[in-house]
Amino acid sequence: MTIPSLKSTNLFKPLQIGNISLKHRVTHLPTTRFRATAEHVPTDLQLKYYTDRSIAPGTLLITEATFVSEKLGLYRNVPGIWNEEQTKAWKTIVDSVHEANSFISIQLWSLGRTGDPKFLKERGLDFIAPSAIYFDEASQKAAEEAGNPIRALTEDEIHDIIYNQFPNAVKNSIKAGFDIVELHSANGYLLEQFLQPTSNQRTDKYGGSIENRTRIVLEIVDNLINNEGIDPKQLAIRLSPFNTYQGSLAEKEPTHPIATYGYLVSELQQRALKGQELAYLSVVQNAGSNVDFINQIWTGKIVKCGFYSTQDDYTNVIKDVEADDRTAIGFGKKFIANPDLVERLSNDQELNAFDASTFYGYTNYGYNTYPTLNEIGKLEIDEEAEKNHFGKALA
Repeated sequence: MTIPSLKSTNLFKPLQIGNISLKHRVTHLPTTRFRATAEHVPTDLQLKYYTDRSIAPGTLLITEATFVSEKLGLYRNVPGIWNEEQTKAWKTIVDSVHEANSFISIQLWSLGRTGDPKFLKERGLDFIAPSAIYFDEASQKAAEEAGNPIRALTEDEIHDIIYNQFPNAVKNSIKAGFDIVELHSANGYLLEQFLQPTSNQRTDKYGGSIENRTRIVLEIVDNLINNEGIDPKQLAIRLSPFNTYQGSLAEKEPTHPIATYGYLVSELQQRALKGQELAYLSVVQNAGSNVDFINQIWTGKIVKCGFYSTQDDYTNVIKDVEADDRTAIGFGKKFIANPDLVERLSNDQELNAFDASTFYGYTNYGYNTYPTLNEIGKLEIDEEAEKNHFGKALA
């Protein structure tokens, strides 16, 4: 089969998402990279990274996952947005993206049982989750050795998450100028831990039935819109219905994922029909799974992501973007390795290969050292120097 040029597909047609008008549908996915400071403040390395990937006007960049607060789980050198210093640093990045006439969405992250119990212990913080259930033996061993065993959140703590911690992070994000705030409710992290029976065995109003397990997500959304005055067009959410990563084991649940996620998406759709439509749903599709049921329930915009960056051809990209006129396609690994990915895809150009071994380093090497088309054969990289080039806080 001859694969048509991507430029002739919906991928390179404009798309209105929330309050922003994209010039194409190639979207940068959240890619956790550990390039912030020890105090979780964004750095000059991140400024260059996002600025370089905004060079095609009208591009939507979704940032690396960014911590809502210290309490909800931490990793070293991952950015946060719970304080003024972090907010000011992010604003520098946002302003740079906007100067390039592109757009930027921040993904808000809460770890729960996937956090680092030793690091949390060092900060005087508890290792928390919806229920006191470890996602694997290694996590349990790390928690026990750190003297920080996992414990279930109290109902008061859940209310604090909904009515204080998330609103604070969202308001800081809006203050920093982000076009959209994406709530990370996927991939085995805290909000998805509430959705899945494997990780949520609570007996109060936040556990048990589908209505109870989805309650925290819907209460966060409702509070932000109805009580905090956040424009729903500035909010989005990421979902992974068939996720098996980090102990979710969705396909082995007694409740089929379509039942849980069908209910959650239908509730979001009901809000949309009342004038509270979110900017988009970001939907992770695992290889071999089918998330088309979400398209049948949700009538708004969708950012599809999952396995596009690991394929050598674009058959699935074309299939998904051509299926309707409301879907954008998210790229992670391909965007990491190709700052000018939009131009390359538009012109059917060969891509740089990504080096996964450098993804989770702390330096500039393997982060801002990939050449654009114009730099191939011209960009000289001092590998040793870049491996010792650490970021400096932007605020």
